[in-house]
This record gives sequence, structure tokens and C-alpha cells, in this order.
Amino acid sequence: MEYIITTEKLTKKYKRFVAVDHVSLHIRQGSIIWLSRPPTGRGKSTAMKMLLGLTAPTDGSFTVDGKRFPNDRLAILREIGSFIESPSFYANLTGRENLEIIRRILQLPVSTVDDALELVGLAEYGDRLAKKYSLGMKQRLGLAGALLARPPILILDEPTNGLDPSGIHEIRNLIKSLPQLYHCTILISSHMLSEIELMVDDIGILNHGRLLFEGSLDELRQGALQSGFAADKLEDVFPRHGGSGQRGRKTKGQAMKTLAIELRKEKGELGLSRFCRRLAFWARPMPSPIFWYGRTLC
Repeated sequence: MEYIITTEKLTKKYKRFVAVDHVSLHIRQGSIIWLSRPPTGRGKSTAMKMLLGLTAPTDGSFTVDGKRFPNDRLAILREIGSFIESPSFYANLTGRENLEIIRRILQLPVSTVDDALELVGLAEYGDRLAKKYSLGMKQRLGLAGALLARPPILILDEPTNGLDPSGIHEIRNLIKSLPQLYHCTILISSHMLSEIELMVDDIGILNHGRLLFEGSLDELRQGALQSGFAADKLEDVFPRHGGSGQRGRKTKGQAMKTLAIELRKEKGELGLSRFCRRLAFWARPMPSPIFWYGRTLC
């Protein structure tokens, strides 16, 4: 089997914190692979940044299309189109002018700008200032910039972030069509699991920087069934984060009770006022049951 990207024990440490821990990936040419695991903070963005040369590995190595980092860094970058996290633009330039800057740097034909805008559905908004773009339009513009040179490899971090349902559907269909249109390989991250299972061929699951699973979606479902989890949908494979099975509900309830006990201990140490502020901080991103616990404690 031909792999276009391989990593060998790729590791990134920030002092004592290990963001990526000896990850060995094998990405097939012409495939769409999802690299992530809910929730955030699992190492996928750091791994993507290392593939782009934005941060140097602490240990390990990787090759892209037979070229090894760091000796062939520039040659690797010429083959990759990407945007990581939120794409950045010159706010006082139009979308077309922002793409024109990228086109000139890459020395591409003039027609590539209009082609990219048309491809992502921004043809009629190309002359609007970037600062007047909505979040979804900025995501589309970032994707247009990544596609400008028709690269053989795309690295996309949350490409559907900020899009409405119609936009998500359009971008999903676009991403699915790219391997056939341009023979490209796509490494994508997203927390929208329902969309991911309609889009990808292979899956890589990172947890606290370690690679837990690498393989096809069918292999992941089979492993989930053997472990006693429902596997009809990709969300069911992650019961701790919203899965519908009984085991998932039990685990979530246990986590909520544990957090309530910890907060009750803090109540005596911090005083009621500071405790309630701390509770509000912890409760903000959590599901609604935490507020029920909060009212009983306060």
C-alpha cells in the first residue's frame, strides 16, 4: 500500500507537557483521513503544525511524498495546502485581493483566484472587504487559499466551523469530491462527527497526544462493537462525550457527581462567594446538569 504521509514516533514536548507522544501515522494516497478526538486539547493541531513546519518535533521524524523533514522542508511545503485553526487575512483588503497575494507568492496563473472563489461559493463576494465577511465566509476564503495551487495534500483544521447547515453540506460535498478531481489526499480535523462519517475514508484518534486508533471507519465500528459500544453512528463510539448508550450516560453521571464532590470540598476552603464564582467558571462549558448540582451546593 502506498502512503503519501508517514510519521515515525513523532513527539512534541513543551517543558513537562507532552502534546504529541510517539505518534506513528500512515496516510494513504488519495484518501480523506480524520485526525481528532472530542473534546479539544488532544494534540491534533500540534501534529498538523509539525507536518507544516510551524513547530519543530522534539523527537521522531516524518516524510511527505518521499521527502523527509527537515532536509526537504521547502519541497514539502510546496505540496501542501492548509489552514490551521482560524484563517487570517488582511482585513482592509477584499477576499480577491487576499487570494491575489497568495497567488503572486506561489507564482500561479491569474485565473486561479477566480477558480478558487467559484469553487468555494464566494464568486459574488470576492470584492467585499475581508473584515465584512462572516465567520463562515472567512472559513470559505481560507479553504480557497488552501486550494489555490491545487496541491496534492490538504491539511484542514475545522473547515466547516461557523457555516450554516447549507454551507456545511456544500463544503462536505466539495471535500469529498477533491480526491477525484485533483487526486489529492486530505487530512482533516472536525468535532462534527455526524459530518465526518459521511466524508472520510480513514480515521486516526488521538487522546492526550497518543494515537489510540488508526484505520478505516468500518474497522473502528467493529472494534467498538467488540468492546460493547453501539456503533451505528460515529457519536456512539465516544459515549463519554454524548453517546446514546447506557454506559455513556452512566459515565457522564459519574463525572458530574465527582465534579460536585470536588466543588463541595472547595466550598469550605474558598468561602461561599469565591466558591460560587469558581462554580460558575466550571459550569460555563458543561452540560446543564452541573447547574442543578450548583444550586444544591450553594
